[in-house]
Amino acid sequence: MIPDAEEKRARYATARKRVHALWSGEPDSIARMAGAACILHEAMPHAFWTGFYRVVGGGLVIGPYQGTPGCSRIAWGKGVCGTAWASGETQVVPDVHAFPGHIACDSRAESEIVVPVKDARGNVIAVFDVDSMEKAAFDAVDREELERIFSAWA
Repeated sequence: MIPDAEEKRARYATARKRVHALWSGEPDSIARMAGAACILHEAMPHAFWTGFYRVVGGGLVIGPYQGTPGCSRIAWGKGVCGTAWASGETQVVPDVHAFPGHIACDSRAESEIVVPVKDARGNVIAVFDVDSMEKAAFDAVDREELERIFSAWA
């Protein structure tokens, strides 16, 4: 079941505090990502895949994440994750089947949100990806709250 806006905001407020406390003093980006993926996966009961694709060389590489196996690598500008990386902007996709070039890493995905994670210079170092088996599971509340969480990355 998709939480309503009020419940989402409450869940994100708790998750934000936990994530930011976990990141405090932790310089290792993979450790930070692992903790954030776990906390945010717990905060979003309507998600079945929650995690990161890291910019490694010329592509996105999976992990850390919570959920079923995903695509190992995604190219620049390809699919929702590659589009978020290339544009540097959050992608909220209510119906992944209507997204041109969507990559079906798991056929159960119906909707998705992908948030770019940027370093202090504004370079995208990863994208945070969340998939749901329900259409239109993500909205402006998710965008705002996830962007708020990841704006503290640098």
